[in-house]
Amino acid sequence: MKVKLILIIILFGIFTTSFGQQIPGWDKWNWLIGEWIGEGTGTPGRGGGFFAFSLDLDKKILVRKSHSEYPAAENKSRVIHDDLMIVYPDYSGNPSSAIYFDNEGHTINYSIAYTNRSIVLTSGKIPNIPVFRLTYTMLDYETVNTKFEMSKDGENFTTYVEGKSFKTK
Repeated sequence: MKVKLILIIILFGIFTTSFGQQIPGWDKWNWLIGEWIGEGTGTPGRGGGFFAFSLDLDKKILVRKSHSEYPAAENKSRVIHDDLMIVYPDYSGNPSSAIYFDNEGHTINYSIAYTNRSIVLTSGKIPNIPVFRLTYTMLDYETVNTKFEMSKDGENFTTYVEGKSFKTK
């Protein structure tokens, strides 16, 4: 009886350590974690706002909350945009996906690619829906360029909004 109990405990230990989700590696995101304020231009006009990246759920996910405002101008009404994005790891611990929600009713699933100084989030191809690309480029440790683009074919992207932000915390 004791031998069976010991074998069960050993097998349970092997199972949980072998198949459990790894601790995420947020190294490629460290420069973005914090609070930012900035301004930019694009289709909605010239505006400003703020965003913050913070780790949550015992550092298992990365949460971005964002707020931007574009004042009324010419024939355009005032735009207030709020969104929430959650970056999460795959089973290897690599932060490889994100899901985005906003106050306009959009939900976007992103896959994530990394370069030396950029993090690029790209949505998948869905019939009759644009492909979205969100790129954060580190200009220095206190400045980031953010670009949000859309594409009908997933190849040729048009910038919808772009701006620079400065780290405040």
